[in-house]
Amino acid sequence: MDALTRERTLIGLGSDTGLDLEPAQRPTRDEAMAAVRTLLAWAGDNPDREGLLDTPQRVVDAYGEWFAGYGGDPAVELSRTFEDVQGYDDMVMLRGIDVQSHCEHHMAPFLGKAWVAYMPTGKVVGLSKLARLVEIFAKRLQTQETMTMQIADSIEDHLSAAGVAVLIDAEHQCMSTRGVRHHDVSTITTQFRGVFKTDKILQQRFMDLAARR
Repeated sequence: MDALTRERTLIGLGSDTGLDLEPAQRPTRDEAMAAVRTLLAWAGDNPDREGLLDTPQRVVDAYGEWFAGYGGDPAVELSRTFEDVQGYDDMVMLRGIDVQSHCEHHMAPFLGKAWVAYMPTGKVVGLSKLARLVEIFAKRLQTQETMTMQIADSIEDHLSAAGVAVLIDAEHQCMSTRGVRHHDVSTITTQFRGVFKTDKILQQRFMDLAARR
């Protein structure tokens, strides 16, 4: 399975689930705002009162920001690489990348940090591109487990890296503001590929660097 097929499968696109929405099938902005009005009324409020008149527009605008990742392309972000690295062949790591995402089960936010590393094989990518890659996947309806895999898959496939390591530590508001209502509980997910999976010393080095504050 190539990188694009794997990515589309992980987010439910191009499968038999009926979720592959072409632009012509997507609801219009007016339809989206009407749906917000319906939810406001269902919640027990009056969408026509002064304080809520502009809420549908604001919610749709916010959704455009929160879910902008559907318009992003990891392959494009990782397409420009640099080979003049003076023979550098050690770990490249970004620490503490902001993660702001929404769980696909309740559409509640989960917020945290990501640590991403790879072992280059003669070429590197701009550091901002790794942060942008995390943002693309975070700004979609997600599970943290899936997002961790997607980030690792993209770096492994598009950079031909000798190894990839990803760690995400996040707090889920679907757990803290509803249901069991447990606060200050974080979820940690990891993915190790290539030399980060086979070389336990290298893997521990990544974990030690991630633990630094």
